[in-house]
Amino acid sequence: RSALLFYKKLLGDLQAQGYTLNPYDPCVVNKIINKAIHTIIWHVDDLKASHVQTIVNDKFVEWVKSTYANDGVGQVKTSRGKVHQYLGMVLDFTEPGAVRINMEDYVVRMLESFPGGVHGTAATPAAQYLFSTRETAKLLGEEQAATYHTMVAKALFACKRARSDIQLAVAFLSTRVRNPDEDDWKKLLRMLKYLNGTKALALKLTADNTS
Repeated sequence: RSALLFYKKLLGDLQAQGYTLNPYDPCVVNKIINKAIHTIIWHVDDLKASHVQTIVNDKFVEWVKSTYANDGVGQVKTSRGKVHQYLGMVLDFTEPGAVRINMEDYVVRMLESFPGGVHGTAATPAAQYLFSTRETAKLLGEEQAATYHTMVAKALFACKRARSDIQLAVAFLSTRVRNPDEDDWKKLLRMLKYLNGTKALALKLTADNTS
């Protein structure tokens, strides 16, 4: 509830400053400043601002500090440059016209949290029998099923950001979290082994000047 209340306040404050809500994402606003787009994206109270002119972000930071920072709540911290850590991702804008999104640290922590660790690798995140199920497969015990659910949730977080290569496997595994069985466990293990062998794999997005 507190997160929702803060969202409503933040959005209202931004709209009062002339920002327009993106119709496709409720956590993105835009405003034309000095003939260029100023984009603000956020997750709860973590914000990312971008504009071609540094002074626009300078003024935005000062507005955020004057609006939200105080000794009771805390101070606003800022990070600038070509490389940023944000929500488990490393965003690298070093290459002009491109961004590399790396989640190696997140994946490593995810694999280390798996009971007993993850050993070995797999060439792909899923085999051809991914969508095959057996009614006779033994259901997992309560503790193992909870582990299954947790790992699928962590994989879901990763695949919606930088690891779209595991999205198909995660899509199926997510449908099995209510009553996972021993076959689902094996499919989960395969995906984790694939991640174990591709920890450093990054997503690269590029853009040019064409409209």
